[in-house]
Amino acid sequence: MTAAYAIQQYLPDYTLIGLRSWDEFIVASPDGTLLTVPTVPLDLHHAVAFALPERLTLEPDLGFEGKIKWYVKPLVFGGDATDTANTVWIAHEQHAGLVRWWNEQYLALKGSKPSD
Repeated sequence: MTAAYAIQQYLPDYTLIGLRSWDEFIVASPDGTLLTVPTVPLDLHHAVAFALPERLTLEPDLGFEGKIKWYVKPLVFGGDATDTANTVWIAHEQHAGLVRWWNEQYLALKGSKPSD
């Protein structure tokens, strides 16, 4: 999944560990430090230290199996997390494509290249 989300393009030498709260990635730095970073923008300026819980219990919701929550208009672009019309459930492959596309838009607006 690190490759599918182009993590190396935006966070060189970081590894994708998982997803937290639907709109943050958990990543490991080159020295093994865990951080959360928004899916959009994938920018270390927004990274926060993270520790995995000692005990984690997950219960599947079959109605959303294989799906990830996505904001049609990402929050960094003015999307509203409380607006149900801004929320859709999409397949993992589609999520990876949208994360890459929106991060490209973010960088274009910011006027920088990945990892700047």
